Amino acid sequence: MELSPVSDPVIGFLPPEMEEIMTEPMTDPRAFATHEVFNQPPALEDYNLFTSDVVLAEMVEREGAGDARASLTAFGAKIGTAEVIDLGRQANAYLPVMKSFDRFGHRLDKVEFHPSYHALMALSVGQGLQGSPWDHLLTGGAAKPGAVVARLAGTYMMTQIEAGHGCPITMTNAAVPALMFQDSLAREWIPRILSRTYDPRFIPAKEKTGVTFGMGMTEKQGGTDVRANTTVAKPVGKGGSGAEYHITGHKWFFSAPMCDAFLVLAQAPGGISCFLMPRFTPDGAENAIRIQRLKDKVGNKSNASSEVEFQAASGWLIGEEGRGVRNIIEMATYTRLDCAVATAGMMRGAVAQAVHHCSYRTVFQKKLIDQPLMANVLADLALETEAATALSFRVARSFDRAAEDEKEAAFRRIMTPVAKYWVCKRAPNLAYEAMECLGGNGYVEEGIMGRIYREMPVNAIWEGSGNVMCLDVLRALGREPEALDVVVAEFETARGRHRAYDAALNALKDAFADLGSLEARSRQIVEAMAKVAAGSILLKSAPEFVSDAYCTTRLGRDWGDLYGTLPAGVDQRAILERARIQ
Repeated sequence: MELSPVSDPVIGFLPPEMEEIMTEPMTDPRAFATHEVFNQPPALEDYNLFTSDVVLAEMVEREGAGDARASLTAFGAKIGTAEVIDLGRQANAYLPVMKSFDRFGHRLDKVEFHPSYHALMALSVGQGLQGSPWDHLLTGGAAKPGAVVARLAGTYMMTQIEAGHGCPITMTNAAVPALMFQDSLAREWIPRILSRTYDPRFIPAKEKTGVTFGMGMTEKQGGTDVRANTTVAKPVGKGGSGAEYHITGHKWFFSAPMCDAFLVLAQAPGGISCFLMPRFTPDGAENAIRIQRLKDKVGNKSNASSEVEFQAASGWLIGEEGRGVRNIIEMATYTRLDCAVATAGMMRGAVAQAVHHCSYRTVFQKKLIDQPLMANVLADLALETEAATALSFRVARSFDRAAEDEKEAAFRRIMTPVAKYWVCKRAPNLAYEAMECLGGNGYVEEGIMGRIYREMPVNAIWEGSGNVMCLDVLRALGREPEALDVVVAEFETARGRHRAYDAALNALKDAFADLGSLEARSRQIVEAMAKVAAGSILLKSAPEFVSDAYCTTRLGRDWGDLYGTLPAGVDQRAILERARIQ
């Protein structure tokens, strides 16, 4: 027996508009409208990534790049548009494609990218993210104060839009100090690097309006142990600094193979050496770089990483034979800084998405951000992100000042691997927690959270994994133990401002007493250095509600890995307001 509409027990429990639809004849098109979209946040787009970020704006001013405010404001507005944000989606939906041969069978060794990738590259190059701190090399003057911090503020913002294309951008900037070990190559290539015009054409560098650089260090059998490399470099003539060699071998990870030139390691007669290897030789012929395949990576999808073979490819020696590790480590030092800052930027992106979503979404008759437990989680994520940002940009300042200040140079040598280790270690779990704040909306590919989550591990692995960073800290301290005094002296300037901080600083100093077990304990020590460093910066510069919460939770107790455990007394509302898109 059928119930009439008026006697149906469901009627009376539905909104009036739904009751009307249920009582209408089924021929009415409205009868097939099952729902309307409500209680969903608007897309986070058409906003200024610089002016909306209180923490970043303060950081830029404090670390010496205040003169870049206008440029960063304009860049933040440009990349925050819906159109540019969608370029990031497209670049990860339409992935690079390898073209080994043309239709007639001729060898190509090319990678095709979607136009969105090239558009993102053009934006980053136009802002100078590929090398602006080195602009003074064209004029012979002094470096602009705060130039490294200013560039990295742009990187911090751009990585929130799309991180994968930042790989060749980072490597191009970092190639400059390595090239400076060989004047002849520096004079030829650095002006091309510093051009603000992105030129994606596959033609010889001398015919282009701008170039990008990649690198090739690791091989199948060695990985991080580059001294185990088997790739061989034979001099074409007498060899020596700046001379041409023929290089034969392979590289297991060869990032951004469509760059115009690469810094590679190979075994020369005098030992492992660093070479500049262009995609085209000086006579205009394609160099013998054979792309074997593209890596199918967990994340970093828009960026093409490859395996290659060199078949007597031409390369030019940078510096002396046998000094290759030293020369390319200069490049790696800069890429490691980028790893820390870009990761902090992605952390900011994840938190911004989570806070934005929870500010609009209503659950159990309250906005999610007003639910006590969710507010605790969000504030904890924001606190972690501000600490990571503070630490990364303090290290960035040391790059700006290292040339004229030996203490800053010592700080840079120790704290670069410390920051890279800790910030990159904290990021994946933070991205997961931020994703969970969005619920199912965070776990679908239409949004950005899945992409951020998959992107997070790469910076912890690239340019030296966590253990390598810890060992680098110990090696640096072994070479110049006085550098530890410089670092600790800076930490001491925050003593007396918080009880938990003072105790953590004392414990850190005590940790260096037993030199024999340092390597086995190096993760704990480097973690402590990072947290004390972040605490010292926040105590001296951040609002008290931030520094007190950080020191209480990260230094004053065994905090662990779970977010959302801020104790009573932490001003969560103030922290959340500071993290909100302004």
